[in-house]
Amino acid sequence: QVQLVESGGGLVQAGGSLRLSCAASGRTFSLYAMGWFRQAPGKEREFVAGISWTGGNTAYTDSVKGRFTISRDAKNTLYLQMNSLKPEDTAVYYCATTTFRSSGVFRESDQYDSWGQGTQVTVSS
Repeated sequence: QVQLVESGGGLVQAGGSLRLSCAASGRTFSLYAMGWFRQAPGKEREFVAGISWTGGNTAYTDSVKGRFTISRDAKNTLYLQMNSLKPEDTAVYYCATTTFRSSGVFRESDQYDSWGQGTQVTVSS
């Protein structure tokens, strides 16, 4: 079993930056691809960014390309650096991982089997 805990959310002004972290514990040796999703009020959960097992491959939804950067480190922590934040980025952000052994990147929520509790990001104008 894998446990994921997000941190780093908060309230920022438009144009500002935040860095989200997701610490993994438990069966971390079985962690492979990881990703970030977000859900805004009244909207469906959407894919934000994903990263492969080794960190060599990444993917982003079009709306955050050039502004957000996903990364992971040797301590099994996932990060999302968010720059040039916009009010439409306001959402609860969730990290996720899959135990399926793969070198790829996954974009669909049903491809992940462990989720964090979420961290609120609010961008004011």
